[in-house]
Amino acid sequence: METQSAELVAVVNRIKRAQGQLGGVLRMIDEARDVDAVLHQLKAVSNALDRAGFAMIASEWRRASELGEQLPAERMDQLEKLFLSLA
Repeated sequence: METQSAELVAVVNRIKRAQGQLGGVLRMIDEARDVDAVLHQLKAVSNALDRAGFAMIASEWRRASELGEQLPAERMDQLEKLFLSLA
């Protein structure tokens, strides 16, 4: 198994926390909790996942930079589209 970088471990942990938050949202819906409270928590899950995505993109850029690599223009375009899709 490949050793994950500390950055990717942090991303995985963030996604696992979001998974737990989403479970909480489902419980809130099952309990017929106030829609405002449910939507507040749902937004928190969404933001956590967006931040995980941003962190993954930043990790890719950082990895290339640390290795002294120039990412191909096509890859840069892909990363830019992914970045903008999260915003």
